[in-house]
Amino acid sequence: MRINLPRPRELAQRLRSTARVQPDEVEQYLDTHTAEWRALASADPHDAADILEELDADAATDLLSDLNIADAAGILNEMRPELGVDVLEGLNPARTSDLVAAMDADMAADLLGQLDESNREQVLARLDPEISHELLALLQHAPDSAGGLMTTDVAVLQVGMTAGEATERLRQLHDQIDDLSYVYVVDHRRQLVGVVSFRDLVFARPGVGLDETMAHRPVAVRPETDREEVAELAQRYGLFGLPVVDHSGVLLGMVTHEAVVESVQAEASEDFAAAMGAGPEETVFTPVARAAGMRLPWMLVNLAMALVVALVIERQSAVIDDIGPVLAALMPVVALMGGNAGAQSLAVVIRSMAIDGVTPSRAGRVLMNQVAIGVINSIPIGLLAGSVGLVFGGTVNFAVTMGIATVANLVIGTLAGTGIPLMLRKLGQDPALASNIFLTLVTDIVGFGGFLMVATLLIR
Repeated sequence: MRINLPRPRELAQRLRSTARVQPDEVEQYLDTHTAEWRALASADPHDAADILEELDADAATDLLSDLNIADAAGILNEMRPELGVDVLEGLNPARTSDLVAAMDADMAADLLGQLDESNREQVLARLDPEISHELLALLQHAPDSAGGLMTTDVAVLQVGMTAGEATERLRQLHDQIDDLSYVYVVDHRRQLVGVVSFRDLVFARPGVGLDETMAHRPVAVRPETDREEVAELAQRYGLFGLPVVDHSGVLLGMVTHEAVVESVQAEASEDFAAAMGAGPEETVFTPVARAAGMRLPWMLVNLAMALVVALVIERQSAVIDDIGPVLAALMPVVALMGGNAGAQSLAVVIRSMAIDGVTPSRAGRVLMNQVAIGVINSIPIGLLAGSVGLVFGGTVNFAVTMGIATVANLVIGTLAGTGIPLMLRKLGQDPALASNIFLTLVTDIVGFGGFLMVATLLIR
């Protein structure tokens, strides 16, 4: 593959696109153009990380080994931890420790959290005690908590400074801290007393005291605060970052805007997985045994629910015997339509609940609105389903049966899709918890059982 582009950013974009469809060619190109790879990695570690994530672990490890420690650490900072750990495991212990020491503390902790315990202990043992202690402090927090999301690289100023002194101090911190959007003000015990934006600090008169420029008693979270609450607070108050304090108000770090965005994405993906009955923490990189263990309980629940549906159908075996072939062809249609209608409401409600758009006081209104949507949609769909019943069954009664069953299942499916997550929340459970499995049970029972009951009354 020949790529002759003048700038690293253009080269990176071309390589990233090619790596998604022809990773071997990109690997070969970078192996034979070491100078370009080094320039790319130094200029844009984010794009370099995207390229390595498209390659196999061995190739990514070899390419990372060609870089100096600072550039390689910069790339690992940008890689997803579950992919970065595969690269890290291919390096020798000394190189691994050097890279971890050079990484941002929060990203290094995320990466170490993906290593097995023995490898993690070996890496930590090789680190400077101060760095090791900092990483161990971060590792004690749950990944989905404010403590797990926070970075300890925070711009901190002592109360009592003037704006001019504070600005000079920030100049000194510029090379050490990337995010200067917020500057936190602490007292002599490092307790958080205020926050000032970098912009306000720059435009303040040099002799003005920091306590006159800062916002007092800023919104803060504890290390154990769930990431969903962190994201909600950041959105509610329009913040680009949230300070993290302990029970005494001592500043521990901050959750950056980037971490908030990533946490929202992760929360949404967890809700989707939970709604389908998969493990909320499961990804495609989760070890096979652990992933299977997460899914198995809900598969067993699903089997039990399927047996309930089978029992409902078996109780209507007489009508099936009379007009079996036509019923066998049309019953799944009714169940499928109800399932789709319910799934639409389920997705809308869970998404709205994830961003706190459905408060308990609004639950009744939400339920009524969704049912109204189900009723409106059920009328044209029911008429079309009745036409299908007329074609397949050949009688008006069959058409009426198909229409009534479809309308009923659409309305009940919409009701279930809205009501199940609301009910789970009221019971103190995750609204997304296997909601789709319970929805399927309802729509299958109504779709199959209801259809057969109406058929018994009108056709048989």
